Amino acid sequence: MSQIVPIHAIWLEQDDPKKNTAVRLSKKNMLTLHRNFRKLPRHGILLDPLCGKVFGPEDHNLLKSGSIVALDCSWKHIEDSVDEVSKRTKLTRRMLPLLLAANPVNWGKPGKLSTAEAIAATLYLSSNIEQAESVLSAFNWGMRFIELNQEPLEEYRCAKSSSDLVNLQFEFFNID
Repeated sequence: MSQIVPIHAIWLEQDDPKKNTAVRLSKKNMLTLHRNFRKLPRHGILLDPLCGKVFGPEDHNLLKSGSIVALDCSWKHIEDSVDEVSKRTKLTRRMLPLLLAANPVNWGKPGKLSTAEAIAATLYLSSNIEQAESVLSAFNWGMRFIELNQEPLEEYRCAKSSSDLVNLQFEFFNID
């Protein structure tokens, strides 16, 4: 895939805007920030870390004519935020396979990705690697995300199905 995937984020204003990765990407015109749910795209993927269905190869076609929409909220309020957003959009909800955070707040924590890391991971998994790197280049720690996760990102990207991708996680992470 080589076309630019439109990127959006639902901003619930729960974090410090000076440290917020979605706000920074918005200021660099790399994503559209939304407070109003009615203005969200109608087609694409909503990144939902609690949905239980991993973004896999069979979902990549949703980005050909759709967008990536990230939920930008505090990890402290994730459950309530996901509930609120799920009721207000018909986008296809998907979570990411396990990856390590490289952002300064959650460095090294599996799955505790910033909005920018989640967007970049989705782009990378759908073979939009240049766009993923562009998103991460907005942060001085950004490329560390790819370095830290290079092996799982490549294996996940080459998986033939979501179930293969889910099984691959066990090769990289101790999952209880």
